[in-house]
Amino acid sequence: MMSGRRILRLSFDLPPDADAGLPERLRRLLEDFTPRVQLLEDGALLDLTGATRWWQRDARGITELVQLRALAYFGLRSSAGVANTPMLAAMACALTPLGQRTVIDDSPEAISAFLRPRPVRELPGVGGKTATLLGEYGLHTVGEVADVPQLTLQRLLGARAGRTLHQHAQGHDTTSVDPAPAPKTISTEHRFARDELDPARHRRALLALADDLGTRLRASDQIARGLTCTIRYADDSGTRRSRTLPEATQHTVVLARTAYAAYESLGLQRARVRSIALRADALGPADRATRQLTLDAQDDKPLAIEAVADRARVRYGRQVLYPAALAISSRPTSAPHQDGGGRPEDTRGHRAT
Repeated sequence: MMSGRRILRLSFDLPPDADAGLPERLRRLLEDFTPRVQLLEDGALLDLTGATRWWQRDARGITELVQLRALAYFGLRSSAGVANTPMLAAMACALTPLGQRTVIDDSPEAISAFLRPRPVRELPGVGGKTATLLGEYGLHTVGEVADVPQLTLQRLLGARAGRTLHQHAQGHDTTSVDPAPAPKTISTEHRFARDELDPARHRRALLALADDLGTRLRASDQIARGLTCTIRYADDSGTRRSRTLPEATQHTVVLARTAYAAYESLGLQRARVRSIALRADALGPADRATRQLTLDAQDDKPLAIEAVADRARVRYGRQVLYPAALAISSRPTSAPHQDGGGRPEDTRGHRAT
Protein backbone atom coordinates (compact mmCIF):
# COMPACT_ATOMS: atom_id res chain seq x y z
CA MET A 1 0.00 0.00 0.00
CA MET A 2 1.46 3.35 -1.04
CA SER A 3 1.94 5.91 1.75
CA GLY A 4 2.44 9.04 -0.37
CA ARG A 5 5.35 10.14 1.82
CA ARG A 6 8.56 11.33 0.21
CA ILE A 7 11.56 11.45 2.55
CA LEU A 8 14.96 12.72 1.44
CA ARG A 9 18.13 11.66 3.27
CA LEU A 10 21.23 13.70 2.48
CA SER A 11 24.80 12.85 3.49
CA PHE A 12 27.29 15.69 3.10
CA ASP A 13 31.05 15.50 2.63
CA LEU A 14 31.70 17.83 5.57
CA PRO A 15 35.30 18.92 6.19
CA PRO A 16 36.55 18.20 9.74
CA ASP A 17 37.39 21.89 10.23
CA ALA A 18 34.02 23.17 8.98
CA ASP A 19 32.86 26.57 10.17
CA ALA A 20 30.79 26.30 13.35
CA GLY A 21 28.05 28.38 11.71
CA LEU A 22 27.73 26.09 8.69
CA PRO A 23 24.97 23.83 10.12
CA GLU A 24 22.66 26.76 10.75
CA ARG A 25 23.26 28.25 7.29
CA LEU A 26 22.66 24.83 5.80
CA ARG A 27 19.43 24.48 7.73
CA ARG A 28 18.17 27.79 6.34
CA LEU A 29 18.94 26.65 2.80
CA LEU A 30 17.10 23.35 3.28
CA GLU A 31 14.12 25.09 4.88
CA ASP A 32 13.65 26.99 1.62
CA PHE A 33 12.38 23.67 0.24
CA THR A 34 10.39 22.34 3.21
CA PRO A 35 9.88 23.40 6.84
CA ARG A 36 10.34 19.81 7.99
CA VAL A 37 14.14 19.56 8.15
CA GLN A 38 16.06 17.44 10.65
CA LEU A 39 19.80 18.07 10.77
CA LEU A 40 21.96 15.04 11.49
CA GLU A 41 25.63 14.73 12.37
CA ASP A 42 26.67 14.12 8.75
CA GLY A 43 23.66 15.29 6.79
CA ALA A 44 19.94 15.91 7.01
CA LEU A 45 16.45 14.44 6.65
CA LEU A 46 13.79 16.34 4.72
CA ASP A 47 10.10 15.54 4.42
CA LEU A 48 9.27 16.50 0.83
CA THR A 49 5.69 15.21 0.92
CA GLY A 50 4.10 18.65 0.80
CA ALA A 51 6.86 20.30 -1.21
CA THR A 52 6.39 18.53 -4.53
CA ARG A 53 3.21 20.41 -5.41
CA TRP A 54 4.66 23.78 -4.42
CA TRP A 55 7.85 23.29 -6.44
CA GLN A 56 5.99 21.56 -9.28
CA ARG A 57 8.69 18.90 -9.32
CA ASP A 58 8.79 15.30 -8.18
CA ALA A 59 11.04 14.22 -5.31
CA ARG A 60 13.92 13.45 -7.68
CA GLY A 61 13.74 16.93 -9.19
CA ILE A 62 13.72 18.63 -5.78
CA THR A 63 16.62 16.47 -4.65
CA GLU A 64 18.70 17.48 -7.67
CA LEU A 65 17.99 21.14 -6.90
CA VAL A 66 18.90 20.74 -3.22
CA GLN A 67 22.20 19.08 -4.09
CA LEU A 68 23.01 21.74 -6.66
CA ARG A 69 22.39 24.62 -4.25
CA ALA A 70 24.37 23.00 -1.43
CA LEU A 71 27.30 22.64 -3.82
CA ALA A 72 26.96 26.16 -5.23
CA TYR A 73 26.52 27.98 -1.91
CA PHE A 74 28.72 25.97 0.44
CA GLY A 75 30.89 23.75 -1.76
CA LEU A 76 29.31 20.66 -0.17
CA ARG A 77 28.99 17.51 -2.26
CA SER A 78 26.30 15.11 -1.11
CA SER A 79 24.80 11.71 -1.70
CA ALA A 80 21.02 11.39 -1.50
CA GLY A 81 18.39 8.73 -0.99
CA VAL A 82 14.65 9.22 -1.47
CA ALA A 83 11.97 6.80 -0.27
CA ASN A 84 8.69 6.68 1.61
CA THR A 85 10.32 6.22 5.06
CA PRO A 86 13.42 7.61 6.78
CA MET A 87 14.82 4.07 7.14
CA LEU A 88 14.64 3.28 3.42
CA ALA A 89 15.91 6.75 2.48
CA ALA A 90 18.91 6.30 4.78
CA MET A 91 19.69 2.85 3.38
CA ALA A 92 19.48 4.19 -0.18
CA CYS A 93 21.68 7.16 0.70
CA ALA A 94 24.36 4.90 2.23
CA LEU A 95 24.67 3.05 -1.09
CA THR A 96 24.89 6.20 -3.22
CA PRO A 97 28.18 7.84 -4.32
CA LEU A 98 28.76 11.55 -3.71
CA GLY A 99 27.04 13.78 -6.21
CA GLN A 100 24.41 11.16 -7.09
CA ARG A 101 20.99 10.11 -5.84
CA THR A 102 18.95 6.93 -5.43
CA VAL A 103 15.17 7.17 -5.59
CA ILE A 104 12.94 4.29 -4.48
CA ASP A 105 9.45 4.58 -5.97
CA ASP A 106 6.53 4.54 -3.56
CA SER A 107 5.19 1.13 -4.56
CA PRO A 108 5.35 -2.28 -2.86
CA GLU A 109 7.15 -3.74 -5.87
CA ALA A 110 9.88 -1.09 -5.92
CA ILE A 111 10.39 -1.25 -2.16
CA SER A 112 10.60 -5.05 -2.21
CA ALA A 113 13.02 -5.03 -5.15
CA PHE A 114 15.35 -2.68 -3.28
CA LEU A 115 15.04 -4.08 0.23
CA ARG A 116 14.92 -7.87 -0.06
CA PRO A 117 18.40 -8.44 -1.61
CA ARG A 118 20.17 -6.17 0.88
CA PRO A 119 22.39 -7.74 3.58
CA VAL A 120 20.55 -7.89 6.89
CA ARG A 121 23.34 -5.92 8.60
CA GLU A 122 22.20 -2.82 6.66
CA LEU A 123 18.96 -2.66 8.63
CA PRO A 124 19.05 -0.16 11.51
CA GLY A 125 19.81 -1.73 14.86
CA VAL A 126 21.47 -4.84 13.40
CA GLY A 127 25.04 -4.95 14.67
CA GLY A 128 27.77 -7.47 14.09
CA LYS A 129 26.62 -9.88 16.79
CA THR A 130 23.01 -9.87 15.63
CA ALA A 131 24.04 -10.36 11.99
CA THR A 132 26.29 -13.27 13.00
CA LEU A 133 23.49 -14.89 15.01
CA LEU A 134 21.02 -14.55 12.15
CA GLY A 135 23.63 -15.93 9.74
CA GLU A 136 23.94 -19.07 11.85
CA TYR A 137 20.28 -19.74 11.02
CA GLY A 138 20.75 -19.01 7.32
CA LEU A 139 19.29 -15.50 7.47
CA HIS A 140 21.72 -13.36 5.49
CA THR A 141 19.47 -11.03 3.51
CA VAL A 142 16.56 -8.79 4.45
CA GLY A 143 14.25 -10.91 2.29
CA GLU A 144 15.18 -14.08 4.18
CA VAL A 145 14.45 -12.34 7.48
CA ALA A 146 11.16 -10.96 6.14
CA ASP A 147 9.99 -14.49 5.32
CA VAL A 148 10.55 -15.71 8.89
CA PRO A 149 7.56 -15.49 11.27
CA GLN A 150 7.81 -12.73 13.82
CA LEU A 151 7.53 -15.17 16.73
CA THR A 152 10.61 -17.02 15.48
CA LEU A 153 12.64 -13.82 15.43
CA GLN A 154 11.40 -12.96 18.91
CA ARG A 155 12.60 -16.33 20.21
CA LEU A 156 16.01 -15.67 18.66
CA LEU A 157 16.47 -12.03 19.65
CA GLY A 158 13.94 -11.26 22.35
CA ALA A 159 10.41 -9.88 22.13
CA ARG A 160 11.16 -6.23 21.40
CA ALA A 161 14.20 -6.70 19.16
CA GLY A 162 12.53 -9.49 17.19
CA ARG A 163 9.37 -7.46 16.61
CA THR A 164 11.35 -4.39 15.49
CA LEU A 165 13.54 -6.41 13.13
CA HIS A 166 10.50 -8.07 11.57
CA GLN A 167 8.88 -4.68 10.95
CA HIS A 168 12.05 -3.23 9.42
CA ALA A 169 12.52 -6.28 7.18
CA GLN A 170 8.98 -5.73 5.89
CA GLY A 171 9.89 -2.12 5.08
CA HIS A 172 7.79 -0.64 7.89
CA ASP A 173 9.16 2.41 9.69
CA THR A 174 6.98 4.68 11.80
CA THR A 175 9.59 7.34 12.55
CA SER A 176 9.09 10.84 11.21
CA VAL A 177 11.26 13.83 10.40
CA ASP A 178 11.82 15.80 13.63
CA PRO A 179 12.55 19.47 12.89
CA ALA A 180 13.88 20.11 16.40
CA PRO A 181 17.41 21.60 16.51
CA ALA A 182 20.26 19.14 16.15
CA PRO A 183 21.84 17.94 19.41
CA LYS A 184 24.98 19.74 20.53
CA THR A 185 28.45 18.29 20.16
CA ILE A 186 31.92 18.89 21.54
CA SER A 187 35.14 17.93 19.80
CA THR A 188 38.86 17.73 20.37
CA GLU A 189 41.78 17.15 18.02
CA HIS A 190 45.38 15.92 18.16
CA ARG A 191 47.82 17.08 15.48
CA PHE A 192 51.02 15.07 15.22
CA ALA A 193 54.31 16.93 14.96
CA ARG A 194 54.94 14.94 11.76
CA ASP A 195 52.92 12.45 9.75
CA GLU A 196 52.66 9.43 12.04
CA LEU A 197 52.83 5.80 10.90
CA ASP A 198 52.90 4.06 14.29
CA PRO A 199 49.48 2.57 15.25
CA ALA A 200 50.54 2.60 18.90
CA ARG A 201 50.91 6.38 18.76
CA HIS A 202 47.56 6.62 16.99
CA ARG A 203 45.92 4.70 19.85
CA ARG A 204 47.73 6.81 22.44
CA ALA A 205 46.33 9.94 20.78
CA LEU A 206 42.85 8.39 20.79
CA LEU A 207 43.12 7.71 24.51
CA ALA A 208 44.25 11.28 25.19
CA LEU A 209 41.34 12.63 23.17
CA ALA A 210 38.82 10.33 24.90
CA ASP A 211 40.23 11.40 28.26
CA ASP A 212 39.81 15.05 27.27
CA LEU A 213 36.22 14.52 26.11
CA GLY A 214 35.32 12.55 29.22
CA THR A 215 36.75 15.24 31.50
CA ARG A 216 34.84 17.99 29.71
CA LEU A 217 31.59 16.02 29.69
CA ARG A 218 31.80 15.35 33.41
CA ALA A 219 32.77 18.96 34.15
CA SER A 220 29.72 20.22 32.25
CA ASP A 221 27.45 17.45 33.63
CA GLN A 222 26.63 16.15 30.16
CA ILE A 223 26.41 12.74 28.51
CA ALA A 224 27.09 11.75 24.90
CA ARG A 225 25.10 9.26 22.87
CA GLY A 226 27.55 8.91 20.00
CA LEU A 227 31.17 9.34 19.04
CA THR A 228 32.74 10.35 15.72
CA CYS A 229 36.40 9.72 14.86
CA THR A 230 37.98 11.68 11.99
CA ILE A 231 41.41 10.79 10.59
CA ARG A 232 43.36 13.21 8.37
CA TYR A 233 46.19 11.82 6.26
CA ALA A 234 49.45 13.13 4.79
CA ASP A 235 47.75 14.00 1.48
CA ASP A 236 45.17 16.04 3.42
CA SER A 237 42.39 13.56 2.64
CA GLY A 238 40.33 12.19 5.49
CA THR A 239 37.93 9.51 6.65
CA ARG A 240 35.26 9.62 9.31
CA ARG A 241 33.56 6.90 11.34
CA SER A 242 30.63 7.40 13.70
CA ARG A 243 29.54 4.97 16.39
CA THR A 244 26.53 4.94 18.68
CA LEU A 245 27.61 4.39 22.27
CA PRO A 246 26.17 1.32 24.08
CA GLU A 247 24.39 3.84 26.28
CA ALA A 248 24.73 7.56 26.83
CA THR A 249 27.85 8.11 28.93
CA GLN A 250 30.49 10.55 30.13
CA HIS A 251 33.10 7.97 31.18
CA THR A 252 36.53 7.97 29.57
CA VAL A 253 36.85 4.18 29.56
CA VAL A 254 33.71 3.76 27.45
CA LEU A 255 34.59 6.64 25.14
CA ALA A 256 38.07 5.18 24.59
CA ARG A 257 36.72 1.71 23.77
CA THR A 258 34.35 3.19 21.21
CA ALA A 259 37.12 5.36 19.73
CA TYR A 260 39.38 2.30 19.34
CA ALA A 261 36.56 0.39 17.63
CA ALA A 262 35.93 3.25 15.19
CA TYR A 263 39.67 3.51 14.43
CA GLU A 264 40.05 -0.24 13.90
CA SER A 265 37.06 -0.31 11.55
CA LEU A 266 39.10 1.81 9.12
CA GLY A 267 41.59 -1.03 8.63
CA LEU A 268 44.53 1.33 8.21
CA GLN A 269 47.69 -0.25 6.79
CA ARG A 270 50.77 1.89 7.43
CA ALA A 271 48.78 5.06 6.92
CA ARG A 272 50.59 8.36 7.46
CA VAL A 273 48.25 10.14 9.84
CA ARG A 274 48.47 13.90 10.22
CA SER A 275 45.76 14.41 12.82
CA ILE A 276 43.03 12.60 14.72
CA ALA A 277 39.84 14.22 15.99
CA LEU A 278 37.11 12.89 18.27
CA ARG A 279 33.64 14.38 18.58
CA ALA A 280 31.09 13.57 21.26
CA ASP A 281 27.68 13.60 19.58
CA ALA A 282 24.07 14.08 20.66
CA LEU A 283 24.85 15.63 24.03
CA GLY A 284 22.29 15.87 26.78
CA PRO A 285 22.13 16.63 30.49
CA ALA A 286 23.39 13.80 32.67
CA ASP A 287 20.32 13.89 34.91
CA ARG A 288 18.07 13.04 31.96
CA ALA A 289 19.74 9.72 31.23
CA THR A 290 17.14 6.97 31.48
CA ARG A 291 19.62 4.59 33.10
CA GLN A 292 23.32 4.43 33.74
CA LEU A 293 25.62 2.33 31.62
CA THR A 294 26.03 -1.19 32.96
CA LEU A 295 29.72 -1.96 33.23
CA ASP A 296 31.65 -5.09 34.10
CA ALA A 297 33.00 -5.35 37.63
CA GLN A 298 36.52 -4.75 36.34
CA ASP A 299 35.46 -1.24 35.29
CA ASP A 300 34.58 -0.16 38.84
CA LYS A 301 38.14 0.75 39.77
CA PRO A 302 38.81 2.94 36.67
CA LEU A 303 35.58 4.85 37.30
CA ALA A 304 36.49 5.42 40.94
CA ILE A 305 39.95 6.65 39.91
CA GLU A 306 38.30 8.83 37.28
CA ALA A 307 36.27 10.66 39.95
CA VAL A 308 39.38 11.20 42.10
CA ALA A 309 41.33 12.44 39.09
CA ASP A 310 38.60 14.94 38.24
CA ARG A 311 38.73 16.44 41.73
CA ALA A 312 42.52 16.61 41.63
CA ARG A 313 42.52 18.30 38.23
CA VAL A 314 40.06 20.92 39.40
CA ARG A 315 42.34 21.76 42.31
CA TYR A 316 45.83 21.32 40.86
CA GLY A 317 45.43 21.49 37.07
CA ARG A 318 44.84 18.94 34.35
CA GLN A 319 48.51 18.02 34.01
CA VAL A 320 48.58 16.40 37.46
CA LEU A 321 46.86 13.10 36.60
CA TYR A 322 46.41 11.32 33.30
CA PRO A 323 46.05 7.71 32.09
CA ALA A 324 49.24 5.68 32.58
CA ALA A 325 49.19 4.61 28.92
CA LEU A 326 49.97 8.23 27.99
CA ALA A 327 53.24 8.24 29.93
CA ILE A 328 56.32 8.38 27.68
CA SER A 329 60.01 8.54 28.42
CA SER A 330 60.51 12.13 27.34
CA ARG A 331 58.24 15.11 26.91
CA PRO A 332 57.79 16.77 23.52
CA THR A 333 59.91 19.82 22.91
CA SER A 334 57.00 22.10 22.04
CA ALA A 335 55.29 24.21 24.67
CA PRO A 336 52.27 22.83 26.54
CA HIS A 337 48.76 23.71 25.45
CA GLN A 338 47.69 27.03 26.93
CA ASP A 339 44.66 25.62 28.79
CA GLY A 340 46.89 23.63 31.10
CA GLY A 341 46.30 20.32 29.27
CA GLY A 342 50.01 19.57 29.14
CA ARG A 343 49.84 15.83 29.73
CA PRO A 344 52.54 13.82 27.98
CA GLU A 345 51.98 13.13 24.27
CA ASP A 346 49.03 15.52 24.38
CA THR A 347 51.08 18.72 24.36
CA ARG A 348 51.71 18.82 20.61
CA GLY A 349 49.03 20.57 18.58
CA HIS A 350 46.16 19.36 20.75
CA ARG A 351 43.13 21.55 20.61
CA ALA A 352 39.51 21.37 21.72
CA THR A 353 36.39 23.08 20.46
